[in-house]
Amino acid sequence: MSPSSLSALTEEQLVLARATDSGRSARTVHGGPTSSLRQTLIALVAGHALAEHASPGEATLQVLRGRIRLVAQDQAWPATTGDLLVIPDARHALHAEEDSVVLLTIAR
Repeated sequence: MSPSSLSALTEEQLVLARATDSGRSARTVHGGPTSSLRQTLIALVAGHALAEHASPGEATLQVLRGRIRLVAQDQAWPATTGDLLVIPDARHALHAEEDSVVLLTIAR
């Protein structure tokens, strides 16, 4: 197995996100729909968001670059580069306060 450069993948996903109307891009770097563990890089351009959605199971977000805000019900958690957030078991949304990339890890 060869290592993946998260720094290079972060830059690649930001370039792709900036080129879309939605202001976002994602790439699964480990696992898949049938895996018990999946890791996905998600890039969001400043001012864009992932709309409220159901929790995918036990999951965390690691901020690789930028500043984001995780919102669930009536609570919000800001995070910046290097921070790790546990995603609550509730509907939630993700907002980019600046151009950002997160690593979403889901355990099923």
